[in-house]
Amino acid sequence: MLEGIKVIEMATYIAAPGAGGILADWGAEVVKIEPLSGCPMRHTMKNVGADHLQGSPIFELDNRGKKGLAIDTSKPEGVEAVKRLVKDADVFITNVRPGGLERAGLDYESLKAINPRLVYASVTGYGLEGPDRDRPGFDIAAFYARSGIGWLQTVKGKEPVTLRTGIGDHTTSMATVSGILAAIIERGKTGKGRLVEASLLRTGFYAAGSDTAVQLRYGKLGSTKSRHEALQPISNFFQTKDTWIVIVPRQGTVDWTGICKVIGKPELETDPRFDSPKNRRANAAELVDILDAVFLEHDLEYWRGKLDAEDMIWAPLLRPGDVYKDPQAKAAGAYVEVPEEDGSGTYLSPASPVRFPGFDDTPKSASPMLGQHTIETLKASGFSDTEIEGLRSAGAIK
Repeated sequence: MLEGIKVIEMATYIAAPGAGGILADWGAEVVKIEPLSGCPMRHTMKNVGADHLQGSPIFELDNRGKKGLAIDTSKPEGVEAVKRLVKDADVFITNVRPGGLERAGLDYESLKAINPRLVYASVTGYGLEGPDRDRPGFDIAAFYARSGIGWLQTVKGKEPVTLRTGIGDHTTSMATVSGILAAIIERGKTGKGRLVEASLLRTGFYAAGSDTAVQLRYGKLGSTKSRHEALQPISNFFQTKDTWIVIVPRQGTVDWTGICKVIGKPELETDPRFDSPKNRRANAAELVDILDAVFLEHDLEYWRGKLDAEDMIWAPLLRPGDVYKDPQAKAAGAYVEVPEEDGSGTYLSPASPVRFPGFDDTPKSASPMLGQHTIETLKASGFSDTEIEGLRSAGAIK
């Protein structure tokens, strides 16, 4: 769908490259500019002591299908090279901090003067305004802790639980892509580009919006309760003989009737301890104990039949390694085959978050090696051999 859209991405880590990665999966030409030392995510596995493992799946997920350039933008020659690349680009994506971009002359106003049609996407921890505009911010800090999500995920009285790698980043990647595409649509009407501002903080606050909306409207919000203190005790996780499941009842009483049938205890429906939402809440611990004891009697497949027969909303708690085996994940297109760098075959990787039936969104190439396409991309953008040699002599390219 995005064939003919040229994207210049000057970004490291995950959130901004993730946005470029989605655009690449959807057909855009994405030119990735890294510092001469490379993006730190290239060395992810080595940084955790897994030197024996091949590649960096985290880096490869967000950078497959891109062209790779290595340019030192701390040098004026490198900055000028980036500006020339931007002249005919449709989109510029960066997660460099605002102050650094302004000092280098690569901020929105500077690039807008070169290319008024440019859609300029800024991805930061905390936004382009305010006292923390230049504060570094990874997703566990800006998206998770400071947005309120971390508090929401912490059971009252317990220690905070950490956020797994890249969850806030990739949520922000999706948000950034939506902003970029909206600006491209607007440009089709006006002929002018615009600044698109995405931040981990704002995305996190929106991602938790169902709770933060209550907080903003009423000025208060309930804490996250333990399983035995749940406001709706049947909206909960329960352990079967071989795994955990989650049950999500609909509003009203229809699913309370269904649960009583599922566990073979129809008498609980009219039990005065549990015959209304208020009573079930007041006696939550006792009800959860009853449900725990029953669910532990049988395995997942047994409960699958019982829950599905009552049209309950539920799901098994799968390990990531088990999701691959889930036929529904495969049917939904949750993962794709990506070419190996050396052309020896393919490996599996998560797919982009949206599928377009009839469009082949299989990545066409592996993530680029550091500086793999520097020379050919510069030549394609009109740089002469002499100019390229000048950049190399100045230490501005690799």
